[in-house]
Amino acid sequence: MEQTVHDSDNLKPAPKKSLRGFAAMDPQRQREIASLGGRAAHQSGHAHEFTSEEARAAGKKRHARASDGVSEAPRA
Repeated sequence: MEQTVHDSDNLKPAPKKSLRGFAAMDPQRQREIASLGGRAAHQSGHAHEFTSEEARAAGKKRHARASDGVSEAPRA
């Protein structure tokens, strides 16, 4: 009888990286810090808020590309 070896039989689990810094924080604390950054950007005038017209134009531009047959992965 012949024995076959599958590639998955030889796979070892990838070593887990230890989380450091921001990634090691509690998710609630991460949200608090990110929120502070967003507020600071708005206060300093560096944050951009789309108007409904800008959003509409961006949507039309995106949908025009999709209808031209250009395949793009959906953005998250």
